[in-house]
Amino acid sequence: MNLLRTAVLLAKKDLYSELKTKQILVTQIIFAALVIVVFSFAFDPANNTTKAVIPGVIWVIIVFAGILGLNRSFISEQRNDTMQGLLAAPMEAASIYLGKFLANFMMILVVEIISIPFLFLLFDFKFLGSLPYFLIVIFLGSFGFVAIGTFLAALAANSKSSEMLLPLLLFPITTPILIGVVQATRIILTNMEKLASALAWIQLITAYDVIFFVVCFLLIDYVLEV
Repeated sequence: MNLLRTAVLLAKKDLYSELKTKQILVTQIIFAALVIVVFSFAFDPANNTTKAVIPGVIWVIIVFAGILGLNRSFISEQRNDTMQGLLAAPMEAASIYLGKFLANFMMILVVEIISIPFLFLLFDFKFLGSLPYFLIVIFLGSFGFVAIGTFLAALAANSKSSEMLLPLLLFPITTPILIGVVQATRIILTNMEKLASALAWIQLITAYDVIFFVVCFLLIDYVLEV
């Protein structure tokens, strides 16, 4: 319970700092808007076949906007020399990971809440699928991506080329999640007759999320001590 309380306090610290500076969140939202506008010009929204690219566009936004935030989550602590203070404080290293995870997860949820309706509006997409299933897929995909990304951001933070190293580490490990969420999103948005297939993808994503979240939680002590 103390671990979770400490993690929430650290997440609040990061979110409050972000509200003051508005560096990461504004950059993420601008990037998401640019992606949507570029794709709207590249594909004719009036063409029905264009609807097939929407699941891919959703996850392009989430992944690359997420990386913008993940890259800075631990680098800011390193630059301000606050990481040593956090490690010296009477708290578990896992609480630092959980705090960073919660802050990153909340920011990517804000980006999704703003960008996905804007995407549907610009592409004149009529949502005919199941909203609860769609939200579950978005939640699970974001959860897994941010959980692994936060861990790898901590691992890459000590490197001089951390901003380049993080994507190189992140994409291969999260590929199963990304494949699963794109496939499940496509089925839920365009072909609900194959819902059983989407549920199978959701089960795969859930298992992957749980396994890697536990692994990251257990290994973060060794990563932060390096």
